[in-house]
Amino acid sequence: MWFCLNLVCGPEGDPSGVLLRGGDITVGADLACKRRPASRRLHDLAQGPARLATALGVDRGQNGADVCPADPATSPFTILTGTPPAPEAIRSGPRTGVGGGAADAWRFWIDGDPTVSPYRAHAPRRRR
Repeated sequence: MWFCLNLVCGPEGDPSGVLLRGGDITVGADLACKRRPASRRLHDLAQGPARLATALGVDRGQNGADVCPADPATSPFTILTGTPPAPEAIRSGPRTGVGGGAADAWRFWIDGDPTVSPYRAHAPRRRR
């Protein structure tokens, strides 16, 4: 079983969150590579939600961590502000590998970002 990194984006009791589907490792790449020795390229290191979580060392110990603390040293992860992408660079489409809701654009990414995992249509498992 793999861990994934979800950020809760609303108040307690309000089911709202974002699944981080990939990322660019900017600090600690050597440690991330040790956690994911099968990665052959740096942009493949955190390409996809489980790979990202593995590269960052995410496990149940981070459940409930505050990623926007007043003191960043108090959290295992910190979301930093940066330059937002140009609106025309933001793409959307159906969730990958999930049946139902194919017409709903619930997946967002920055066009051309090499760390975004490719879209994979849902394929029901066949029973043996």
